[in-house]
Amino acid sequence: MPDRPKRVLFLMSDTGGGHRAAADAIRAAMSERYPHAYTFALVDVYRHYTPFPFNRLPELWPLWVHWARPTWKWGYALTNTRGSGDALMAFLQHVWARGLRRLVCEQPADVVVSVHALFSRPLMWAYRRFCPKRPPFFTVVTDLWTTHAFWYEPHVERCFVPTRPAYARALRFGLRPEQLRLTGLPVHPQFGRVAPERARQELGLRPNLPVVLLAGGGDGVGPVYPIAREIDRRAAPLQLVIVAGRNAALRARLAAERWQHPTLIYPFVNHMAQLMVAADILVTKAGPTTIGEACAVGLPMVLSGAIPGQEDGNVRFVVEGGAGVYTPGARRVADAVMEWLAEGEPALARRAERARALGRPEAVWRIAEEIHRQAQG
Repeated sequence: MPDRPKRVLFLMSDTGGGHRAAADAIRAAMSERYPHAYTFALVDVYRHYTPFPFNRLPELWPLWVHWARPTWKWGYALTNTRGSGDALMAFLQHVWARGLRRLVCEQPADVVVSVHALFSRPLMWAYRRFCPKRPPFFTVVTDLWTTHAFWYEPHVERCFVPTRPAYARALRFGLRPEQLRLTGLPVHPQFGRVAPERARQELGLRPNLPVVLLAGGGDGVGPVYPIAREIDRRAAPLQLVIVAGRNAALRARLAAERWQHPTLIYPFVNHMAQLMVAADILVTKAGPTTIGEACAVGLPMVLSGAIPGQEDGNVRFVVEGGAGVYTPGARRVADAVMEWLAEGEPALARRAERARALGRPEAVWRIAEEIHRQAQG
């Protein structure tokens, strides 16, 4: 009889959209490259296997980073060292122990892939303590540049990193070169397969009018509404596509407005590749997954904000790479968009090429192949 499919367990959480997007991208690549060889489970560790208040973090996270950013920045900095990180991890292992034991018992796995910074070390501890044999364990770092110490668990089989600064930090935190793979950020295979003309046609967009895509990440955080209104007030010819994410209140507020420019409003979507390919300019916060996806399709970015500490390096990645600008504030964002549109199509095309030069669309395939090799070994 043929061998049963091996089970790949992804450790993630819906604290931001990037963790699930990375897991979905790897799952799609493995399913395509190795059909019928694997089954997959995506587990939100916070929501299902940690006690209160940690199990509320998927709901609390967007409120935290929006309304209490200084506390996020302080917490990020204070725990971003070997000593403080080890102390906090020991505390979490103690507090989460019952849930972690339940996770490893309820979620049998042949391969484990962590796409969240806080889960690799506690789960490695749980497998050593509660399981007779630990499955191969992989970490996929989903921050671009200013990567936190929590990403770097030194006992994993492989740690996939997106940039050279992330690789250098991994070495500083005790990982060996043979454990590391510099791949880029995993982006869903669909981002390389959508034609711009067809995308615009299917979305009902006008073919000869520039498209400005405005997104606030999976949770629709940040000043999406004032930015959209400020852009719409300007006289330049354009059409707007706005993604409100999971923020139902934002979507309702946007839908209630009268727009002078043609405008499409979406909730959380699964066709971001189509939206990005159809667009000429992306306005977004400096989330790593959104940046990676935009670079994969050659979409220049106006970055409207960044989570302190965690996303500061993402801004540097985009600006120094010539893929976009950082202009926090609704008026400054609108000014940048108008300036780009006034420069005309050749200038936008040059910006698009610089964005595409930063893209690593092959990353997801390299990660899928490496996981497959380890799983079969």
